Amino acid sequence: MTSPATPDAGTAPDSPPDSPPDSPPGARPGTPPGSAIRPAPWVRTRLSAAPLTALLAAALAFVTVLLSAALPRAMDRGADQGLRSFLHDRGASATSVLVTSPAQDGPQSPEGLDTALAALLARTGPGYGIAPSGPVYGARGVKPRSLDNAELARPEKVSPILHLMHVHGAEEHVRLVEGRWPGGGTPDGPVPVALPQQTAQTLGAKVGTVLRSSSGTSDAMSAEVVGLYAAHDEADAFWTDLPCPTHACQRYTRARLPEMYWEAAALVGPDALGRLGPWGGKAEEFWRLPVDTDVLRADRLAAVGHQIAAYAAGHTATDLAQATGRPRLQISSGLPALFTQARAREAAAAPLAAIGPAGVAGVAVVVFCLAGALTGDRRETELRLLHARGGSRRGVLLRLLGEGAVTVLPAAALATALAVLLLPTPRWTATLLAASAAALFALLAFPVRAAVVLSARRGPRPRRRLAGELLVLVATAAAVFEVRLRGVAPAGEGVDPLLVAAPLLLALCGGLVLARLVPALVGALAWLAGRRSGLIGFLGLARAARGTGGRRRPSVLPVVALLLAITTGGFGAAVLATVDSARTEVARVNVGGDAQVTAPYGEILPESFLEAAAALPGVRLSVPVWTDDDAFVFGTDQGSTKVRVVVADPVTYAQLARAVGWGEFDPALLAPGAAGTPVPALFSRDFARLAGSGPHELRLDNAGALPVKGAGVVEGTPALPGVGGSFLVLPAGPATAAVAQTTHPTRWFALGSPDKAALDELVRAVPRSPTFAGWAVHTGADESARLARDPLGRSAARLFWASVAGAGGLALLAVLLTMVRAAPERAALLARLRTMGLRPRQGMALILTEALPQALAAALGGALVAAAAVALLGPAVDLSPLVGSHAHTGVRPALWPVLAQALILAGLVAAAVLIEAAVTGRRQITTELRAGDQR
Repeated sequence: MTSPATPDAGTAPDSPPDSPPDSPPGARPGTPPGSAIRPAPWVRTRLSAAPLTALLAAALAFVTVLLSAALPRAMDRGADQGLRSFLHDRGASATSVLVTSPAQDGPQSPEGLDTALAALLARTGPGYGIAPSGPVYGARGVKPRSLDNAELARPEKVSPILHLMHVHGAEEHVRLVEGRWPGGGTPDGPVPVALPQQTAQTLGAKVGTVLRSSSGTSDAMSAEVVGLYAAHDEADAFWTDLPCPTHACQRYTRARLPEMYWEAAALVGPDALGRLGPWGGKAEEFWRLPVDTDVLRADRLAAVGHQIAAYAAGHTATDLAQATGRPRLQISSGLPALFTQARAREAAAAPLAAIGPAGVAGVAVVVFCLAGALTGDRRETELRLLHARGGSRRGVLLRLLGEGAVTVLPAAALATALAVLLLPTPRWTATLLAASAAALFALLAFPVRAAVVLSARRGPRPRRRLAGELLVLVATAAAVFEVRLRGVAPAGEGVDPLLVAAPLLLALCGGLVLARLVPALVGALAWLAGRRSGLIGFLGLARAARGTGGRRRPSVLPVVALLLAITTGGFGAAVLATVDSARTEVARVNVGGDAQVTAPYGEILPESFLEAAAALPGVRLSVPVWTDDDAFVFGTDQGSTKVRVVVADPVTYAQLARAVGWGEFDPALLAPGAAGTPVPALFSRDFARLAGSGPHELRLDNAGALPVKGAGVVEGTPALPGVGGSFLVLPAGPATAAVAQTTHPTRWFALGSPDKAALDELVRAVPRSPTFAGWAVHTGADESARLARDPLGRSAARLFWASVAGAGGLALLAVLLTMVRAAPERAALLARLRTMGLRPRQGMALILTEALPQALAAALGGALVAAAAVALLGPAVDLSPLVGSHAHTGVRPALWPVLAQALILAGLVAAAVLIEAAVTGRRQITTELRAGDQR
């Protein structure tokens, strides 16, 4: 008897899978070669017999490999974006290589600067390059000169000062407003200069003005304004590190009572390079080489940092000094230190970012196991028949591998290519490893199950299962204990395996516990339901309490999949909720409340503004404060100590400190004493160490001295956010007003939810001197939004939600696979019950009663395990990288985020069960009714 050319899904070809290679395919021993019938190829036969199964296997492999390949690429892109944003926020100066040298003796020319620049650029790289904006270089006088012109602006009788400099290519970044570009001056005449238009308006200069300067240590010189220019963009990085290149700057003298004056700069032509030294005491050449941070990669920071460090202070720096002919060449860069900080931020955020992908990987493994078990159950008869007819286990498994490779490998390759296309990043190793691992699991899931099916049957071994469960329990306890004991891996170590594995181990333990408890509980519910008149509840619960296919208990894999998804999702949601609340707290500390308005140095906040600000909608508490940054306390261990002083109403200021959570104190401590007694003051901890036994005398200004005494010690104070060092907090009142203008506040703080636009409008309406600027308005909402813009935190949040979606979808697939695995037996039962009068609605209720207990138990168990993971692991987690600033707290328990994850997934499971029953149940029941019971 010969084998058919195209067997069906449950029939195997007659030729054994391990036929001798010299026999014609399909020929039996002893059969003449000419009479042999060549059977259809194995793979083509299987695919044509079960096309839907092959399509579903390819789809599962495609989705899983796509997730596996996409997650590491998303992490890489997030790390790169976080690095580039971190460096961009540091500014152009911090991300450049700064080169300076004293001007060479003798004639100076732009060609000498160009030659030195070429030598400097030749030694940059190879791991980094110069930004497209290009180098900025030129020469400048080291010191400015004071201008003697009587007609120039002197707000407080202090003469303005002027820098002279030559910057290559400055003409491309400005437009000439009036006059001409400098050049063509005589050696003995005034230096031709171009002045910024805003500077000319501020100082009262114009084209043709001769700026005269004299100095007691050098000859008198003058500069003639021959042109006025306006910068295309004053915020352009081209002007970085140049003194006041686009407008005049406010400066203050260092006297006891500071006085304001103007500082300005002017551009000279290339023919005036030799005159920069006489004007500025000496001349300095400079080159700023901006590093292109947009192409830097997080995985290459260490190597690039070493290269830049060698450029600045290694053999490269020595070679550059010789190549440029400038032995006193000085090179510096803040990039190596910034790279160290960036790597520490990335390493600190890596464990938190890896928890979500680890959860997806765990659920994916469960799904592959269930898919392999489902396929093994459907093809068990076929596999045993092949084995009984002479096929060896090795031959059968090789055929199954070939069959799986046709569906899995193309899908895996397509998924990997799609991930690479959608998420471009230059790193490939993690992507290929993750995709290969997912493809390998998809390929081996069914052959491994087939190997188990073809193995000799063994009886149940409860002791082996108990030993395995105890091993998981011990590993979980050890991981949690170690994480609690030592905390997260030190900065720079990258992903902490224990922190990543601990939530998954907790979920696995929860699944094993539920696998033990749920059958007993559901069985008890079935017993109670059996005592009632209805039959649906009893049958559904009885089937839920036992396994399908002759098993004594339900499969643990669907429960583990749901627990993994809910636990990782709940833990991640608690992390993000804590990050949001921590950002709000940090923003409050940084602002000193929910809103702050600061007057410029030398100005005060008018009473009209304070009244209007306190009346704004949303303001719950208004706190005016007077501060002085240049006070001294006498009588300390050092004789005198410079301190910062805060004067405020004790009651309202204590409420502000309590709400902010920074510098809390009892307002009774600052209650004033009798007349003539020292004023009570709160000392900062740093000042308390230096204060000594006293007595102490505070001098705020030349109006007199104020005796003070320590009334308490605080770590900080809201009016000086982020400021350590020495400071004092004094009560507002007659005692302090007698020696300073403390009744006229310089800062205003508020609690509540004031509108930023309304505050800005109030500030614009404040009457103030036209020579002062810089009124600052800050709100907690804006500061929190600024912290939330950190790409490192945003990337981690996006990765988490993508992982939650992937884990949830795979968990639903695990439930559906379990339903499909039990579908034949369930259809047979429903068919029998249909003949006894079971209505379709009752059949749907039976299916839900059978499926939902396990899903609801998994949802509740997952929520409990997630809460336990937060309680056990939360204190060891440092959220500072995700918050965007230093945060003192770990992960806090959050009921709603965890419960929401569990409820959403439970609802999706119920919907999936209904859809599966509606789509496949009726067809299977109809088939059973037509064909009869074949079991």
